[in-house]
Amino acid sequence: MREQGERDRQGRGRYRLTDAEDGHVWGVCAEAEGLYGEAGRETYELVGWVPDGPEVRGWAGDRVWLVARDGTDDAWSLEDAESLGRHPGTDSLLLTGMDDYEGPPEGYRGPVRLHDGARWLGSCGEFARVLPPERPQPPFVLRELAPSERLRRALAAGTRRASALGGTWLELRDDRGAPLTERWLEPEVLAWQPSAYGADLIDLHLDGGPEPVPDHVRQVWERWFPGPPEAPGAWAGLGTRRRGAWLDLVRERGCRPERRDRPPGQAHELDGRHITDRPGLHLAIGEAVNGPGGYFGGGPDALVDCLRGGFGHTSPATLLWRDAATARARLSRVLAPGGEPYDLFAEVLDVLAEGGIDVTLA
Repeated sequence: MREQGERDRQGRGRYRLTDAEDGHVWGVCAEAEGLYGEAGRETYELVGWVPDGPEVRGWAGDRVWLVARDGTDDAWSLEDAESLGRHPGTDSLLLTGMDDYEGPPEGYRGPVRLHDGARWLGSCGEFARVLPPERPQPPFVLRELAPSERLRRALAAGTRRASALGGTWLELRDDRGAPLTERWLEPEVLAWQPSAYGADLIDLHLDGGPEPVPDHVRQVWERWFPGPPEAPGAWAGLGTRRRGAWLDLVRERGCRPERRDRPPGQAHELDGRHITDRPGLHLAIGEAVNGPGGYFGGGPDALVDCLRGGFGHTSPATLLWRDAATARARLSRVLAPGGEPYDLFAEVLDVLAEGGIDVTLA
């Protein structure tokens, strides 16, 4: 009985399968088996690797930029990059991550220099992609699914056309039933069977599940499952990697068209003690303007958009930035994608001022 009570407490509606075209909810369930795991990653062999300072070990940054040494091509990046260490018996470093949408310039395999947005990591004489071993796609199963009548009819038809559900969102909701996040998929029904947890429930096996969600993202989601944070700074004890996942979550929630702008003349206060990296900067600004778990831009350009309205704020306003020295020390000399140094702290202050927020540093 305790196990069943725990299931009821978490809510059987944690996951919703929703038709992207018309919003029809195909079904709701308590478990999405195969949702969590390692996402597909590229691996680069950086031949003739020479570090700039300490060797790169383990997680290397939420975005590592590769800059062509001849300066003829734009930089490109690996997201959520991780060093696998030296390739045995060689002078190469193995680096994995998720390629950005551009990837390396066509045909370029020459020297590159790498940085993580804060410091130069090193350089190599050439690089090459390492083809990963083929791994079977893990099954994606919606357990204890309460299907809609439309889904029941599709399953009863049993045809290939009926089993292709088309563009679909897998929506996640917190324990209060409020939207948390969502993932895209284009599923086809492979099989289904009655669930052991109820006569009206099924286990639905799908081909074409969403991109797996890595463990560090899952850990952040689990912090939000009981509901949004009730006090500011719940992210402060996290490292940069999980702060980035936290920022992704508040950005997604903050961009839903639900928030009303407050009247002008608001006085905001920013706790700057934990602004030691870029995600922390924007998490602190978001909470100063919109409260615990609030969003107000994830970068300078997004901050400009938020200041134009639609994100809970109307200019003019004031902002008291406490412990500003922390952000100044950490973010006054960062690197642009191409490696040019610039002052992110000063840029954010300029954006706020131009957007009608009078900032006082303390």
